[in-house]
This record gives sequence, C-alpha cells and structure tokens, in this order.
Amino acid sequence: MSMHSILIVDDEPNYLVVLSELLKDEGFEVFTAADGPAGLKLVEDVDLDLVVTDMQMPGMNGLELLEKVKEKNRDLPVVVITAFAEVDKAVQAMQAGAFSYLAKPFSNDELIITLRKAAQHYSLLRENTRLRSEIKGKSGFAGMVGKNPRMLQVYQLIEKVAPTHASVLITGESGTGKELVAKAIHVNSPRESRPFIAVNCAALSGSLLESELFGHEKGAFTGAVAMRKGRFELADSGTIFLDEVGEIPLALQSKLLRILQEKTFERVGGGKTIEVDVRIISATNKDLREEVAAGRFREDLFYRLNVIPISLPPLRERMDDMRLLAEYFVQKYRRELRKPDLKISSDALKLLMKLPWEGNIRELENTIERAAILCSNDIIEADDVHPDTPYPEDASPLGAEFDLRLMFPENAGLNDVLYAIEKKMLTQALVDTDYVQARAAEKLGITKSLLQYKMKKYRIKKRR
Repeated sequence: MSMHSILIVDDEPNYLVVLSELLKDEGFEVFTAADGPAGLKLVEDVDLDLVVTDMQMPGMNGLELLEKVKEKNRDLPVVVITAFAEVDKAVQAMQAGAFSYLAKPFSNDELIITLRKAAQHYSLLRENTRLRSEIKGKSGFAGMVGKNPRMLQVYQLIEKVAPTHASVLITGESGTGKELVAKAIHVNSPRESRPFIAVNCAALSGSLLESELFGHEKGAFTGAVAMRKGRFELADSGTIFLDEVGEIPLALQSKLLRILQEKTFERVGGGKTIEVDVRIISATNKDLREEVAAGRFREDLFYRLNVIPISLPPLRERMDDMRLLAEYFVQKYRRELRKPDLKISSDALKLLMKLPWEGNIRELENTIERAAILCSNDIIEADDVHPDTPYPEDASPLGAEFDLRLMFPENAGLNDVLYAIEKKMLTQALVDTDYVQARAAEKLGITKSLLQYKMKKYRIKKRR
C-alpha cells in the first residue's frame, strides 16, 4: 500500500509529537503545523491525502480551518478532533464537509481506522476524477460522439452491460473507438473506482505477452531480475482490456480460459496460485468465428469472451455524425494548439463526407489535427484536408488510356507536367461551363473553394 501523506494541526506541541510518532509507526508520511495559517500554507505546498485538526485553537479554530481547506481543495478529507462536550461543534464540522470527527478520549485504533478510511476514500476519488476527466474530457457519452442510430444502440448496450460482471467482446475495424467503449463500460460499472488496465496483445510476442499478462517470478527466465506482477494482478477488482485478443497464441489461450473459469493463474516460473477478480473486456478487428473455424482460436474461449458482443460501425456507415465528429476534433485542437479562432469551412466538411475513411475515426482525428496545424488564418479549407488513406489502387481507369510520352518531352519534371495538366483542365472546364464556377467545380469533381484556390494559383481570370 502506498504511503499516505497526512497533516496534523494542533496548538499543543506535546500532542503533535505523540500523534506524529504514532502515525509514522503506522506508515504515514506526517507533516505538522501549530496553528491554522501554518496548516493552510502546507495544504498549498504539499500533495496531502488527509488533514487532521483540533477544534479548539487560538486564532483560527478547527471549523474555520476546515472551511478554508475546502475552498482550496473540496475533495481533501478533513478529520476534526473535538472535546467530548462539543457535540454541537462536531455536528457543525460535519455539515461544513468534514470527513468525520473524533471525540476525545479516543483509542489509537479508532484514530488509525478513521484516518485510513479517509485517505483511501481520497485516493479513490482521485483515481475516479482522473479517469472521469480523461473520459468526460472526450465529451459525449464517455467520449463517444455521435447520434447515428447504430451508435445509439451501442450506448444503450453499454448502459445495460456496464453494471454487470459479464465479459464483453467489442468488434470493429481499426480506429473505430473500441478502447473508448471499454473505458465507458468500466467507468459506468461498480468497478469504476478500481483500476482499468489495457493490454495490446498484438504488440507483444508469445513469451513476452505471457509475462506481461501473468507476471513472472524472479529468475523465471534470463533477464527476470525481480518478481514482477502481471496486468491481471494489477487489474485485480477492476477491469482488464485485451485489445486485439485474436492475436493471443493458442498456448496462452488456455491460461486465459482458466482465469475466466476459475479466476486463478500462476506467474511465469512460479508455482503459487494467485486469485484475481477481474472483469475481462476484449476487442478485435478480426472475425473470431473464422479464426475458430481455422483452428487458430479456441472455441470455448471465444464463447467465454463473447458473452455480450458490441459491434462498432465504421465511419463510412455513420456519415450523419461527420459534422459532430469534425466539430469535436476542431474544438479539441483549438485547445491543444492554442488556436482559439480555429474553424472548419463548409467546403472542407463537404469534402470530409466524400472520403473513404479506411482508418475510421482515428484517421479523421489525424486528418483534422494535420489540417489545423497547416491551415492559414485558422480556417481549415478543403485544400488543407489530406487524409491518411492511400489513393485506392487502380481507382482511375485513365492510366491505360494515354501515353504521357506522346504528350510531354522526355525530360519534363513532375511539377511541370502536373501544372500544365491542371491549368489546362481548369481552364477547359470554365470555358465549357461558361465560367459558372459551381458548375465547373462539379464537372472537375472538386469543391468550389478548391476551384477558386486553384484559379488564384494559376492566375486564371474569372472571365475572359
């Protein structure tokens, strides 16, 4: 258990010495102050887990100190010590937000149990706040943005399964947000205050993955210089998220099955059986049924993991969410890049709607981040949007139809050729449509703003 930092505020020097010795023996890190103002200074300077204050002190009394501590950090627990006769003061302290009070005389055990409870309460609050802000910071339902009917079904499933212990298997292409779903399930479950541990099973080879998941004893293999706990132990009483679970080698699958069935395992190189209580959420972009049919994935393990399946739609099937998602990422990079005026033009949005998005939401986010960095005047235009997806092979039947060597000299550079073709096509389209820009752009298959940008680039006049 980690060492909790505790501040004791009391105007009796003897009492401070006695209490701080007692608490140091109990493994607390102890800070002391002889009056309220000195105590407040320490609340600002030290990352405390807990404050203990006497009620009766000259100058600033315990109640005033409590109120001032709460102004600085609402969550920091304060335990108030009162004399036996001051029941009304104790009530006032509780109303003002004290974690609890102790009336003198109290036993050491009573004190230590109360303080441990308070410190634990605070560390859970902190862990929660961290996870919550991480997830709520991503806005929407646990960081998932969108109102597409298939996404609404996903949200409903999350709400239904989160409170249970059931294993969940999340399927979907790469970049659809599988880890966000796993976190949302964890944060909305009774395990919310316990750890959420993610492991990417594709990133580690068999033996490394085994010691990563199950830990190893000292000397279990060359380089195992110390006992190391695996991810399952770290996730005890919480949730483990196994990403790319289809990549787990067959030899390890039986060990995983045993954890699901018996909640026990051994560390690599160890004989001691370890018990854990862990909820397993897994994710895959493979079709596990096919893997089972091919003999690469155990059927019994598949059924154990797939108690509740959640399938995430690819971005191209939820284009009605594009505006929301784009706005969400623009807002994110407005903050991160400190560009308070960052906007996205409607032409850029229209272009986003037309792209294939093979990398899904992750690709969309990368695309918008890149555009946000490269755009001028803090406005993302269609021209700033360069997605990651390579141009589909053989997307254009033109390649076979004309011989470049007949059109351009042997030593022509790429830029010159592109320049010449682009300028010629733009001018031709404008002439054909009688210089109506919207129609010329449509004919060329580009946005009007991109056409205008290119007209400027090639100094093509609006009308001859």
